[in-house]
Amino acid sequence: TTNREEPDYFVRELGAEVRVNYDSQSTHLHAKAWMFHRKSDFPTAYVGSSNMSRAALVDGLEWNVRLSKHATPTLLDKFSSTFATYWDDPAFAPYDPDTDAEYLDQMLAKNGARRSDGEVNVSLLDVRPYPHQQIMLDDLQSERETHDRHRNLLIAATGTGKTVIAALDYKRLAAGGPQPSLLFIAHRKEILEQALRTYREVLKDGAFGELFVDGARPTRGRHVFASVQSISREAELERWAPDHFDIVVVDEFHHAEATTYRRLLDHFAPRELLGLTATPERADGVNVANYYFDGRSASELRLWDALKADLLVPFHYFGTADGCDLQGIRFTRGRYDLEQLSAVYTGNDARARIVLQTVADKITDPTRMKALGFCVSVDHAHYMADVFNAAGIPSLALSGESRSGERREGLQRLRDGEIACIFAVDIFNEGLDIPMIDTVLMLRPTQSATIFLQQLGRGLRRTEGKAVLTVLDFVGLQHENFRFDLKYRALTGLSRNRLEKSIRNKFPFLPPGSQIVFDEVSEEIVLRNVRQQLRLSTKDLVADVRQHLPEETSPSRYALGSYLHDAERSLADIYGSSDRAFQGEKQPASWKALVDWAFPSDAVRVADPEVTPLFKKVTNLAHVDDQHRIDRYRELLTAHALPGDLEVDLTAAMLYFTFWPAGNSGGIRAGLDRLRSLPELVKEVTQILDYRETEIRTLPQPLPGALRISPLRSHAQYSREELLAGLGLGTLDPGAPGAIREGVKWIPSLRTDALLVTLKKSEADYSPTTLYHDYAINQELFHWESQSTTSASSPTGLRYQQHREQGSQVVLFVRRAKTGDIGTEPYTCLGTAQFQSCEGSKPMQIVWKLDRQAPVELYLEARAAA
Repeated sequence: TTNREEPDYFVRELGAEVRVNYDSQSTHLHAKAWMFHRKSDFPTAYVGSSNMSRAALVDGLEWNVRLSKHATPTLLDKFSSTFATYWDDPAFAPYDPDTDAEYLDQMLAKNGARRSDGEVNVSLLDVRPYPHQQIMLDDLQSERETHDRHRNLLIAATGTGKTVIAALDYKRLAAGGPQPSLLFIAHRKEILEQALRTYREVLKDGAFGELFVDGARPTRGRHVFASVQSISREAELERWAPDHFDIVVVDEFHHAEATTYRRLLDHFAPRELLGLTATPERADGVNVANYYFDGRSASELRLWDALKADLLVPFHYFGTADGCDLQGIRFTRGRYDLEQLSAVYTGNDARARIVLQTVADKITDPTRMKALGFCVSVDHAHYMADVFNAAGIPSLALSGESRSGERREGLQRLRDGEIACIFAVDIFNEGLDIPMIDTVLMLRPTQSATIFLQQLGRGLRRTEGKAVLTVLDFVGLQHENFRFDLKYRALTGLSRNRLEKSIRNKFPFLPPGSQIVFDEVSEEIVLRNVRQQLRLSTKDLVADVRQHLPEETSPSRYALGSYLHDAERSLADIYGSSDRAFQGEKQPASWKALVDWAFPSDAVRVADPEVTPLFKKVTNLAHVDDQHRIDRYRELLTAHALPGDLEVDLTAAMLYFTFWPAGNSGGIRAGLDRLRSLPELVKEVTQILDYRETEIRTLPQPLPGALRISPLRSHAQYSREELLAGLGLGTLDPGAPGAIREGVKWIPSLRTDALLVTLKKSEADYSPTTLYHDYAINQELFHWESQSTTSASSPTGLRYQQHREQGSQVVLFVRRAKTGDIGTEPYTCLGTAQFQSCEGSKPMQIVWKLDRQAPVELYLEARAAA
């Protein structure tokens, strides 16, 4: 709406319920879809271009599609479920003209004059994070609570709301007690003023905080927004005790190696240090994540989510074959030899002609573009600048070797339009983050997702007059160990399996306005490379393990986690296949097998043939993601002796049924004794658990009520065997988890209904009667269909509806699909749920209200299922 009269009329004159999304930055809702309900229960809907008027829907020359319950029931259901996800989204707030009219007027005025200098009053509404921001907040909380890390770095492109994340994080830290003291440091007055406004908006406190910049000095000194220049002077620092501030936030943290920042960081000793940056790598090669945060970032931006939230400008990415063959260039530890690479590109007139032709084809007027070209060396950058200048496109070259004055002058000339392109070498600092950049030329290959996103991020900031970022990437034949999948997965948010399919289908599900287009040759190069990584041969993997072993480390001590970090690989690379064969020998997929084959002189062979099927089960632990379970599994496998009450120990049962889903003749104690007797298997399992421990990003919580005796935690992932054993099947109740195939299970001893949901059901895996329509309405409400034989009046149906009265509980477990990158996909425990409403019978369509909000990433998947 563009005026308040419309929603006021709907509420006051028609008695309608109205909800309003006040966020003018997000994609506008312009659905124009109308459903008319009838007493006959056969509604009709119109979807198209029409407003809701007789002229538009009946008489006008409009383009609409008519949907009916009789002819198109599936589409009508899709209409209803999609509307429900909007209606119940917290971003759409109930509107009452008596209480909300003034705020709506303010927001309409703000939207109509975005460049106005006037300020909008502090909102009475909560500031809610976008999905990508909530993910980063959850990651940050996990770092503190799970890993006890209190020096944390957030990496996200400029313009994606890092300051909002910091303010929401402060609000959470301040909840339930006195406000902690705060120091927010930045290097420009404008950033500090914007940060102060953001904190006041989030906290709903117009008096929060004081500026310390350009002569303004704090008087209270509890919540200070200071320029680094003002507070870092030695005489000034002496006024503040090292522990004066509980929380210190440093914006653009990649400056932290500068003397002034170092002086600050060495002086203050806060309870929490939070760094915000778009680029942890500095021009001088220093990575602040390594220096201040043990090489770890608490969270990195999911670019996909920021684009969907319309916080960044859409991108048009074009992959063009450049005719270069890099297969013979030295490639070690994920990087090309820079001298050899520079020799291929510098002076390569044929490649330069392809670059110029591509620019001419994709850019309307190359002389007016604002472009950055990323080169491999100083010589390469100067060569490309000469080529462009000769072609009439004014350009220059800059590098980390350029004097700061040269860099500033060059950037100003680009802003002013005197030049069209800067060819850069190893410059990723904040100074190159120019909002008006509208073209990025990727003239050197990189498989690093971090560097790729940093290069892309130079041009993703929104600015007046920029509708899209054009990205021109030049693709040649790569070394066999080069990996395209890393950067394209970072760009799209897809798994490796889904990435291959998406490339073949021309990327059909990108955020609105964005596109990825390959020419025929580059698509074949990329697709072949991605397929090679999907089906990575054992020979290549063995060679990769051998290449990455540090010189000072013996093969027997080379940890799985170290290799995965060094080689930028995942557990799926190791355990994605059930078996591997090398030089005539076949083994279950395992880290042990790869190390033995890479270093045969150090190999310890396992002669027991009964070990093979057990090693195949090790992959079933690759999803474990909560500290309690990791600690207990380790204890059960490595403690001096097993505890005495194993037959009723639900965590022991979870581990036991992981290896013997149907049980074995000896029971839990005999099974675990068998595992403990196999040191190589125990070592394999503990290496997986050690790695998973470092990757924990969830915040699991115990289940409430009678389920407190269960080791299951909400938001943790479980195999079917684990979750059923964790609810007592096979111990408190007879049976074995491996015998259960249905998606529902009643556990009598705990009076609990376990509901197992697969969001994306394929007709190959599910019969027509089990293709249930399950999806998230919002983070609290979940739409679920019962089994097709369950009626609303049956004992099971009544138990679902009356579980509170009958003293039973419902626990919901959800997974995206039946299979993932490592075999069967685990379920995420969403926790207990309360009956909300029900429609229909055989199947029943039930809406459950979760006692704990669903994790953001799973919610986004589950919402898409609607």
